[in-house]
Amino acid sequence: MLTRFFSASAAAVLALGVVATAPALADDDRFIIVQSTTSTQNSGLLDAILPQFKEKSGIEVRVVAVGTGQALKNARNGDGDVLLVHAKPAEEKFVADGFGVKRSDVMYNDFVIVGPKSDPAGIKGLSDAPLALRKIADSKAPFASRGDDSGTHKKERALWKMAEVDIGEASGSWYRETGSGMGATLNAAAGMGAYTMSDRATWIAFKNKGELAILTEGDDQLFNQYGVILVNPEKHAAVKKDDGQAFIDWLIGAEGQKAIAAYKVDGQQLFFPNAVKETN
Repeated sequence: MLTRFFSASAAAVLALGVVATAPALADDDRFIIVQSTTSTQNSGLLDAILPQFKEKSGIEVRVVAVGTGQALKNARNGDGDVLLVHAKPAEEKFVADGFGVKRSDVMYNDFVIVGPKSDPAGIKGLSDAPLALRKIADSKAPFASRGDDSGTHKKERALWKMAEVDIGEASGSWYRETGSGMGATLNAAAGMGAYTMSDRATWIAFKNKGELAILTEGDDQLFNQYGVILVNPEKHAAVKKDDGQAFIDWLIGAEGQKAIAAYKVDGQQLFFPNAVKETN
């Protein structure tokens, strides 16, 4: 668990009553913790935009990149100031349960179903994601799932349900759960010649494509929205409310939205800003 407490040596200094002579907190020590999904990290987006925010604000953003489900759990425990994830129903519940102050749209892209170019399930060119998954299940071709309760995994499970496929029964046979992030799961899929579902940004940035290719895309069901939330300081007093809100305001404001749009890999834009400008 991330800790926000002083070290034992710092506590000893306080006990000696010399806090008045201690130096002020340096700018280098001013930071917030953002619990975020792996796709924002694996794609290179955060490495590209966070230095711009720090230059403007003096606030360092320290990222914990995990699956969305784990990020939500961490934030519920107070291990973070801001959430940046992509599972809107779970995000809205996080706010409704009082753990977040407010949810705002930030950006979007989409999911794609990738697989071996030989395509044993015959899904190439389909724009119906549930149908593609049904065909994979019928063919019993290997499918690598993240299996980690991430935003991608949540979406994948919803699509299997739409396809009327019981993945619980298939687990351990043709359906393989990696319990890992998107990059590691893509590596696993490449290694075993399996299908998988990926956010497009991580796929574009992924270097070990091997014989994998995008086979199914373009279904509205594959839309992938990202949201940002300030962790509620009324639940966790250690939340850095002002600095966390400053980051959110920058991210959904003109400068942050421009930085997101400008980030490209191999000439391809990975995320599309869509924050709604609020009017008083």
